[in-house]
Amino acid sequence: MDLRIFTEPQQGATYDTLLTVAKATEDLGFDAFFRSDHYLRMGNVDGLPGPTDAWITLAGLARETKRIRLGTLMTAGTFRLPGVLAIQVAQVDQMSGGRVELGLGAGWFEEEHKAYGIPFPKEKFARLEEQLEIVTGLWATEAGKTFDFHGTYYDLADSPALPKPAQRKIPVLVGGHGPSRTPRLAAKYADEFNMPFASVEDSERQFGRVRAAAEEAGRRGDELTYSNALVVCVGRDEAEVARRAAAIGREVDELKLNGLAGSPAEVVDKIGRYAEIGSRRIYLQVLDLDDLDHLELISAQVRSQLS
Repeated sequence: MDLRIFTEPQQGATYDTLLTVAKATEDLGFDAFFRSDHYLRMGNVDGLPGPTDAWITLAGLARETKRIRLGTLMTAGTFRLPGVLAIQVAQVDQMSGGRVELGLGAGWFEEEHKAYGIPFPKEKFARLEEQLEIVTGLWATEAGKTFDFHGTYYDLADSPALPKPAQRKIPVLVGGHGPSRTPRLAAKYADEFNMPFASVEDSERQFGRVRAAAEEAGRRGDELTYSNALVVCVGRDEAEVARRAAAIGREVDELKLNGLAGSPAEVVDKIGRYAEIGSRRIYLQVLDLDDLDHLELISAQVRSQLS
């Protein structure tokens, strides 16, 4: 089971804070540092000092880390033209020495689009399908050849399909709860399917849909990596769990029901339940980015038991 650190910087974080967390992620033996791609805070927080851009952040971290994988859950398809996104991600992959992964989603948070003047199209999912085809198609085009695409939303002609990533193939993540279109997109384009903030039972059902869709598309169901994203709140005792839950504005009982919360033993046990249904990777949503002792505890008493 891989454990990855997943951050939500729109809630309030500087680049320096993210760099500190990314370096701790690397030093403590976690597999990867991922971040969300949002420009507006959510819920009852001030979001200060303001948003940071996902791919600018990852470009900086690519030069200041050495081992960990770097990526997004999920880059919003509404934020970037697919041709430009392919260039950005390939460049960051080169900067990292081949450690980048791209989670790409349709985009959903209308308020942040209004706040920053970003168009919020009605047909987001159909656009996402074209974006996935373009991004993966550009990277897969042989050097010296050109890439063309003529779709409903995007039109590319005689693209040199450059630059190329450092990796032969950048892993692509698709995720979500949709029962039909999401599994189909994952089966066609994804190397990993991520189920965000879902129970073991709901994850098992969705993994089954994705496996079935993959087989219908001519792939093996186990060709994809299956993963979950879950909020994490671990403490050495009940008081520490309660303190960490309060710091992120959540209740302990709710966190235990919907996330990974409690003692290290409780969290290891629950991760084991996800492993039993085929999840091979957990993205630990860390909401208090100043609490590095939390990461140290998870590494020492959770990650060490799952290695």
